Amino acid sequence: MSNNEAINRLVQWVEDSDNIVFFGGAGVSTESGIPDFRSVDGLYNQKYDYPPETILSHSFYMRKTEEFYKFYRDKMLYLDAEPSTTHIKLAELERKGKLKGVVTQNIDGLHQKAGSAHVIELHGSVLRNYCERCMADYTAEYILDSAGVPKCSCGGRIKPDVVLYEEGLNDADIREAIRLIQEADVLIVGGTSLGVYPAAGLIDYYRGNKLVLVNKTETPYDGHANLLIHDALGNVFKEL
Repeated sequence: MSNNEAINRLVQWVEDSDNIVFFGGAGVSTESGIPDFRSVDGLYNQKYDYPPETILSHSFYMRKTEEFYKFYRDKMLYLDAEPSTTHIKLAELERKGKLKGVVTQNIDGLHQKAGSAHVIELHGSVLRNYCERCMADYTAEYILDSAGVPKCSCGGRIKPDVVLYEEGLNDADIREAIRLIQEADVLIVGGTSLGVYPAAGLIDYYRGNKLVLVNKTETPYDGHANLLIHDALGNVFKEL
């Protein structure tokens, strides 16, 4: 089946369904100018004193907090980014009552910026930050404008509300993601290599027969898809 034929079938499935769930990864936000970690031009292929996966780990954050924040401010905060075509279309589908929720591995808050209401952020959000001592909330702008290790007015250290490597996912988020995926009629998986666990394993909970995979490159789940589209997400979602 050609990409055009597959997109036409997806359009029909979307028209016929009012129980769609979207599971997305970095490819949703690369079209907003936010770099992917693992793509050829992503963060993992740039040169730093430590690999990004090491810097973004819980143990590194605890041991070398100031160095963590140098990288974090430089490479993780894209506060001027605007929603992509995919973000906008997903929000439209939710407003029409067709999309029941977005399950995302991204931490940029762009789904909400586009207008999506029911978003499960598996890996947290850079827009939320909290004092480790008194739990006071702080904005991403506060982090960006601070120097060294950002501190609360109480003197405590401020931590981004993102899931670092070596940290577990939020149980409530996992339960809600599983519920959405289990109950979905159409599950659209887009912009993810499906290589990061446990998040990627969540699509194993899908029980339907309309699993759609949209990604530029192959994924370990390509053989399980009922509809496979190797293309940029924006090229697909502009047709919905």
